[in-house]
Amino acid sequence: MDDYESWQATVPEAIRGDTLWKMRVYRLALFAADIGWTDVTALGRDHRTRGLSDQLYRVLGSVSANISEGYSRGSGKDRARFFEYALGSARESRDWYYKGRHVLGDELARQRMALQVQIIRLLLTIVPDERHRALKDDPLPYMADDGQASD
Repeated sequence: MDDYESWQATVPEAIRGDTLWKMRVYRLALFAADIGWTDVTALGRDHRTRGLSDQLYRVLGSVSANISEGYSRGSGKDRARFFEYALGSARESRDWYYKGRHVLGDELARQRMALQVQIIRLLLTIVPDERHRALKDDPLPYMADDGQASD
């Protein structure tokens, strides 16, 4: 199921009832991990991309897991640290999708990378707010044409 809106209705109430569900970045990360299952399966079937499949599965799960962990922390500095881990995993998953495009197909890989870029944009906005300082990373590549972060 690649439709984000339809997918949300399938998520158990135990997850949707948590206040963490209010975070769009968490919902997108959980969605990416769910739909990534079919991608991981396809990559695992090809002997050339079996290792890539394992890496992709690990990082897709890591994004939402680190967002969850960060959300549960008491201080902004602690939250930011876990959100930064999630940011790194989102970037890594984008990289693995690029490398897997020969098996997955260019269009599917582009769609999945675009979803990861949405997550990256949101995290690049969240982390400095939590840390109360700017990231060393230049956020411009993740900004919309008008200079505003988009989701």
